[in-house]
Amino acid sequence: MPDSHLPPVDELLSIAVSALGGSERQGQLTMVRAVQKAIDDEEHLAVQAGTGTGKSLAYLVPSIRHAMDSDRPVVISTATIALQRQLVDRDLPRLSEALAKELPHEPTFAILKGRRNYLCRYKATAGWPEEDEQDQLFDPREVSATGRMVQRIQEWAEETETGDRDELVPGVSEQAWRQFSVSAQECLGANRCPSGAECFAELARARAGEVDVVVTNHALLAIDAMGDLPVLPEHEVVVVDEAHELVDRVTSVVTGELSEASVMLAVRRVGRLIDQPVADQLMEAGEDLKALLAAAPPGRIDELPQVLGLTLQLIRDTAWRCITAMGPRNADKDDPDKAGQRKAAFTALDEVHDTAVRMLDAYGHASEADRAEVVWLDAGTDRRPPCLRVAPLTVSGMLRDKLFGERTVVLTSATLALGGTFDALAAQWGLADGKWQGIDVGSPFDHPRAGILYVAKHLPQPGRDGLPQQYLDEIAELIEAAGGRTLGLFSSMRAAKAATEALRDRLDVPLLCQGDDSTMLLVKQFAEDEPTCLFGTLSLWQGVDVPGPSLRLVIIDRVPFPRPDDPLTSARQRHVAARGGNGFMAVAANHAALLLAQGAGRLLRSQNDKGVIAVLDPRLATARYSGFLLNSLPPFWRTMDPAIPRAALKRLAAEPS
Repeated sequence: MPDSHLPPVDELLSIAVSALGGSERQGQLTMVRAVQKAIDDEEHLAVQAGTGTGKSLAYLVPSIRHAMDSDRPVVISTATIALQRQLVDRDLPRLSEALAKELPHEPTFAILKGRRNYLCRYKATAGWPEEDEQDQLFDPREVSATGRMVQRIQEWAEETETGDRDELVPGVSEQAWRQFSVSAQECLGANRCPSGAECFAELARARAGEVDVVVTNHALLAIDAMGDLPVLPEHEVVVVDEAHELVDRVTSVVTGELSEASVMLAVRRVGRLIDQPVADQLMEAGEDLKALLAAAPPGRIDELPQVLGLTLQLIRDTAWRCITAMGPRNADKDDPDKAGQRKAAFTALDEVHDTAVRMLDAYGHASEADRAEVVWLDAGTDRRPPCLRVAPLTVSGMLRDKLFGERTVVLTSATLALGGTFDALAAQWGLADGKWQGIDVGSPFDHPRAGILYVAKHLPQPGRDGLPQQYLDEIAELIEAAGGRTLGLFSSMRAAKAATEALRDRLDVPLLCQGDDSTMLLVKQFAEDEPTCLFGTLSLWQGVDVPGPSLRLVIIDRVPFPRPDDPLTSARQRHVAARGGNGFMAVAANHAALLLAQGAGRLLRSQNDKGVIAVLDPRLATARYSGFLLNSLPPFWRTMDPAIPRAALKRLAAEPS
């Protein structure tokens, strides 16, 4: 229960809003009370809060209050670096200053990232096993560019106070950074490392243990919850912002990868630490894997081919022989250089061995419903060779046991209620049978008055052979009516580029396409020049915040279902069906609903924004699942009459900016 000596959460919110020059919003007040109640009752909470609600303030105020009350930090987890930076650089400093006089002390905060994000002082100054240079493909320009980045990092290492990679602007490649960082598995540990006392990662963790609010990301949250050793300071409350991304980020953390490159990295790292014939056995197994992956078709592997099974067994067994030949893990603990080499070798060998074991264990189940993981072959690219991947068919059990079982969790986003309820995401999070509440605090925007949702029912269904000419004509006419000012969200990069090429000469307004430059610069250019249009794919569906007259029209080419041949989503769909559920609705339709809602959310970013969402795919009006998708979207005024959005866009274009 709340401590009576602290001001009530309503009062703290009012003080904060007044100090920050804002005005109270009903949705924000509803949310702040709900978050406080969830913390008091130790009950999980899902909050859908539309753009403009001020949800970060609505969860930060009760979080800070609880930290003061319990003397334990609250962890705030985000999916994107942009939101982390907003919280740490803008929201928390202003809020802390505003509440300082009302609380026992001025609220404190820190950002905590995974160990790989911090410079390793020891690795930067000592001998260390060489990293894998294969992916440079011996291109002299790449080698030279990497060399320049390495030099920049070395110069920066002499002056940085945090060792945080994000301080490096412009950024550096993963190839260069790997030479100065270690994973948690490779780290010697602060007590054994000669640089342990001044380790940037340890110093960041120590700071996080002393503050009221720790800002981190979904990946580190998952690693902390599911790992054997805690990464985050001890805490009772977690707020997951951008919670619609949680399942995908956790899945990425627990996805395993096996390739010739990972096997050869283990061979190189084990180097002279064991007898050569034993290392040679692992190298030969890696060469067998390389030949097999080069010849095999990409995609999901439902049944384990005999030759692949034998190769995986060979990798598993030879990796284990190398691990055994290495001897005790704590040998050479008094010699940091040798200890570092041994730790790096064990880490690479463990990863190869454990991933091979996971892949073999993914088979042999009595039925599809009993299967826990899926294995697939990723074809790779010109720069990245093929590899095998393994991922869980669901992370709900992990989240239920490891994240929600130990603490109170508040999950929030502008898009959580799919089909009008929280049930779909609650099931993915493992909350379906647990103690939780879901609320939608609405939005300060008047969606029916500010926006039109136009579904082009008269167009043909989208096919697999690119954009039909009717779609290109529709796009051109809508953009002409809007005078540019259009964000085009496409289901694939190929479709975005095809539309750009077909329409650049046809339209009288500038047309940018994702890939022409960095996405950040393209969005900036789009925002600053009103007639400009921007076409692109996935990152634009969720990452664009352009208030004002530069954005009046959002075009969505098709309902964004996952690709039918996507190995993970297709396997998850089949797994749900094998257990008696509706695989299409539980996986494909949920995926499409989330992205549609995120895409539609690009239109209204401030109180004065107006415009049109145009969905060219007629299935949003005609398919049996259309009601579910429409109920996942904000309540825009809806029409299927092409004349209405064109007239509205022309009126908006005629308004003075």
